Amino acid sequence: MKDPMTYVERFCYKHPRFGIPNLMRYIAIGSAAYWLLNLVNPLLVSYFSFSPERVLHGEVWRLITFFFIPENTGLLGLITVYFYYWIGTTLEQHWGTGQFTIYFFSGAILTMLYGFVIYLLFSVDFYLTPTYVYLAMFFAFAVFFPDLELLLFFIIPVKIKYLAYLNAALFAFSVITGSFPYNLLPVVATLNFLIFCGGELWRMLRG
Repeated sequence: MKDPMTYVERFCYKHPRFGIPNLMRYIAIGSAAYWLLNLVNPLLVSYFSFSPERVLHGEVWRLITFFFIPENTGLLGLITVYFYYWIGTTLEQHWGTGQFTIYFFSGAILTMLYGFVIYLLFSVDFYLTPTYVYLAMFFAFAVFFPDLELLLFFIIPVKIKYLAYLNAALFAFSVITGSFPYNLLPVVATLNFLIFCGGELWRMLRG
């Protein structure tokens, strides 16, 4: 069985203009705007998150504004926005614009599809943010640059792969201890990661 990434690479080779150049720049600008808007009027930002019920009732803009919600609305949120801008830009340089665009949006689409399925099957509406989409992007980054060091808390040097192991443990903890349907969101993000990076991850673990 071929690595799914082989088909993605083939598609991008045949369509070299496919993709959104500097995608993470637009995401970062939108996230910064969300962060500022939250300071002005926190009530307005409730219209940004993805809600299956609200989308089906005509609030289709949530399919786009969903991408701009940072993990945190404090100063840490801005730092996180920059961090994901950096790793996303690096992945785009490594993969190419087409492959990175497909990876990013496939994770987002899987997350939103999960929301729709849960809503249609169980009539459970819940607000979604792109947190796990970005964490799956971080996992991909860790696969390709495992020995790159970051300064944790701006002081402690730590390799990316160890941060990825910690996040994987937190993923597992969320699945086990979280409440349905939120507890399965890490599984959806991991599925996207394994589809696109499973082959590379296996090679890394073996050698």
